[in-house]
Amino acid sequence: MSLAKYLLFKYLRFDKSQPFITLSAVLAFLGVSVGLMVLIVAMAIMNGFDKEFERKLFTMNYPITILSPFRGNIDDKILADLRQKFTHLKFSPFISTQVITKGANSLEGGVIFGINSADEKHINSVILDALKQNELSGYEILVGNGLKNELGLNIDEKVTLIFTKADPSGFSLIPKMKRFEVKGTFSSGLIAYDKAYSYTSIEALAKILDYPEGVYDGIHVFSNKPFDDIKTLQNALPNGLKAIGWWQQNGNFFSALELEKRALFIVLMLIILVASLNIVSSLLMTVMNRRQEIALLLALGASKGEIKKSFFIQGIAIGGGGIIFGILLGLFGVYLLGNFDIISLPADVYGSSKLPMELSVIDFAFIVIGAIFIVAISSYYPAKKASEVDILKTLRNE
Repeated sequence: MSLAKYLLFKYLRFDKSQPFITLSAVLAFLGVSVGLMVLIVAMAIMNGFDKEFERKLFTMNYPITILSPFRGNIDDKILADLRQKFTHLKFSPFISTQVITKGANSLEGGVIFGINSADEKHINSVILDALKQNELSGYEILVGNGLKNELGLNIDEKVTLIFTKADPSGFSLIPKMKRFEVKGTFSSGLIAYDKAYSYTSIEALAKILDYPEGVYDGIHVFSNKPFDDIKTLQNALPNGLKAIGWWQQNGNFFSALELEKRALFIVLMLIILVASLNIVSSLLMTVMNRRQEIALLLALGASKGEIKKSFFIQGIAIGGGGIIFGILLGLFGVYLLGNFDIISLPADVYGSSKLPMELSVIDFAFIVIGAIFIVAISSYYPAKKASEVDILKTLRNE
């Protein structure tokens, strides 16, 4: 049996004369385990919320949107050319304008989209169910649940929309108003969109805004690989038109999420760092308590490298065991919170009553590598001190 293996089993055994050393090692083991478990669960929650918001914003902002700096600058010819060149993409032209929705006792501002139901239901999963039941035609409207609840609207009820376009009347201009029939509702899971967005037929909105037939404000594009397709799409567009990705429209939001995620990772990694201090104290106490044995081993021919290796392996055994146990606890916690409704969230705020859990491979790798690095550093210093024991002084005085 090698010296390192012999000393590992010898020094990790419970010593009745020095129980505090064993207690310190146990606390180091549990500290690393709990710290790693908390870090894994926290990163899974943060990544889950990140992906959940990403999926919702992906739908509500559309993967790619083609816009023009001038309203009504996109026509059927451009749309037909794009459909011919990019057969793997799905296109849905739209007209949009800001409106004020008038309820019985309140007003709500928002944006209304004029859409072609046949095209839109292939790219917008949020309003798909509503469009399956009632394809929009004439002055019909789909409203979000947030707006429906805010204004107390009912299906097949009339609602008045006030448009920014003004009509001349006598000696003044008055905003154009039109009554629409509520044909359905939708829920995106994001209350801000549910209160602000509404949809009607493209023909109705074009008539209200005095748009010529076959002229649009923009085109919504569905792509499974928007990061790649946006470049080729932009190259194929006429001058003046621009393709914008959903991530560009929400860049600040995702930058804030990423910063928060990194800060949480660093803060929780400090838990493992603090727990690893118990490894240092446990090994240093072992070194101080076993100075005579270490000096005797060195006198009998053991090298300083073997002594250093023995105590380093002992620290790795304590910390490594804690890492393995912490990984098991963390993965179990992710499974438990992700599959059972232990924690209930307000659905109107987070879009889901279930806690989103999604642990990425990259996050998991960084957690494990970071923990191993901390444990290795914590084990090295006591091992180095053990190899520096003065043989003559220790054997003479102790």
